[in-house]
Amino acid sequence: MADHSGGWDLIATPWHLDEHIPAFPIPANVTETISPALPAGPAPGQMTLRYQAVADAVSRAARPLLLSGDCPAALGAVAGLQRRHRELAVVWLDAHGDFNTPDITISGYLGGMALAMLTGRAPEVFCDALGLRPVADTHVVLADARDLDPAERDALTVSQVRRVPADPAAITSALDGLGRMPVHLHLDIDVIDSTQLPGLRFPSGPGPSVTQIEECLAAVCATADVSGASIACAWLPDRVGDRATRETITRLAGALGADPAWSEPAGS
Repeated sequence: MADHSGGWDLIATPWHLDEHIPAFPIPANVTETISPALPAGPAPGQMTLRYQAVADAVSRAARPLLLSGDCPAALGAVAGLQRRHRELAVVWLDAHGDFNTPDITISGYLGGMALAMLTGRAPEVFCDALGLRPVADTHVVLADARDLDPAERDALTVSQVRRVPADPAAITSALDGLGRMPVHLHLDIDVIDSTQLPGLRFPSGPGPSVTQIEECLAAVCATADVSGASIACAWLPDRVGDRATRETITRLAGALGADPAWSEPAGS
């Protein structure tokens, strides 16, 4: 069992949907690595088994910080936190809204539906199997989301999700009405300006800098009761092991107060 990292239990799941990522950067001080043997079959079934394993690991951790290759892994993280918290709020920083559903999606990409599922839309895909309780729209703060599909934009407009820019003051202001409700803080690294992070799976052009996102993360931790967090390390498989990737993960985790350690020099 690895030691704690700045009060956080680091958990890694080196997958993007049903795709294993051998080069995924796993810190040396990780508490648990989620990489179960998955039977042959459709991707959603395989993903459900992995997210169930994530939920189990998160429920065992005192303060879990999940490093994953996709955003839907946060479904498992929230399900695990809900085993000990009756109510939970979610802060979601992402260049995308992740608010598509099977009924409105253009691409069919399951990674673009994670926040919609967390709020009870399309629960049959993963949430029912995970025992995930829908998070109320009013308990969700979505930061940035500058890259939206038309129907997704409409769905967010009629929802009660609190939308704000990726700005520390705007995010903390949106959190004011939640009191001391426990928070799961989720970050997709593609929220960061793609010129600063080459090799992203889904680059979204101009956006906040790494420093601005560090400030957002630190502000949430200073303002809210952050009981768990997840970072979707959504680089392409041939870039996710780069030296710059590990440096970025270290910076972002550090803004949360975590201290991932690497067993080999970055870029080796």
